[in-house]
Amino acid sequence: MSQEKVDRYKEQKKNRKAIQAKKKRKALIEKICAGVIVLALVCWIGYSAWDSYWDSVNNSPVTADVTALDDYFTSLNAE
Repeated sequence: MSQEKVDRYKEQKKNRKAIQAKKKRKALIEKICAGVIVLALVCWIGYSAWDSYWDSVNNSPVTADVTALDDYFTSLNAE
């Protein structure tokens, strides 16, 4: 080995812990970012599905027979 290679190897060996710590930190940050992106995507798809389901369910008009209430209120007003 040339002296340059030996010096480079010694420098890498000296800084190996710091280099490994940087690699671990970078990998952790990448995993966290990927998790946040996946979570946001899942929430967006879930909300879209839920919203489209409720739009289809609540689309029909509602009718109610309120004659009994009208009769009751008229009887209260008559007294």
